[in-house]
Amino acid sequence: MPVPARHPDVATLAFLLGTWRGSGRGDYPTIDGFVYEEEVVFSHSGKPFLGYRQRTWDPHGAPLHSETGYLRAPRPDQAELVVAQPTGIAEIHTGTVSGTSLQLAATHVGVSPTAKHVAAVTRTLSVEGDTLTYRLEMAAVGQPLQFHLEATLDRVSQGDETGGQPPPSST
Repeated sequence: MPVPARHPDVATLAFLLGTWRGSGRGDYPTIDGFVYEEEVVFSHSGKPFLGYRQRTWDPHGAPLHSETGYLRAPRPDQAELVVAQPTGIAEIHTGTVSGTSLQLAATHVGVSPTAKHVAAVTRTLSVEGDTLTYRLEMAAVGQPLQFHLEATLDRVSQGDETGGQPPPSST
């Protein structure tokens, strides 16, 4: 299938295109600290947005978290991210694009009746060469906004429409 022409409205987000893999760590006052492996895919379909898909697994290959959504730039210096999680949480973020960095803060966090309460989320993403780093802060379950996740991912393909390979299986 041919790769579609890039829509001009995603020009300021093009630095994110591709499949990224690496590792991260997480912590929060209500849980034990942990490490994880991760894959993130930013793709385009020729429309004025990027598709976003993320999944993590533990060091033994067992699945952990996943989320999916869309990223768009209504103006060259602005970004909007919509994310849905299978845990019953949906986030709408707005923020800024500056060079190869995004600063995003959730303007709305919706939760299903059985989801944990999340009051606020911020996401910072930065790309330098073929390395993407991010930090996620969260206010949830009665805790104030604070560090939750950070990772360093390497680009393994440029603009991969298929999303790469599955994580390693448990042995």
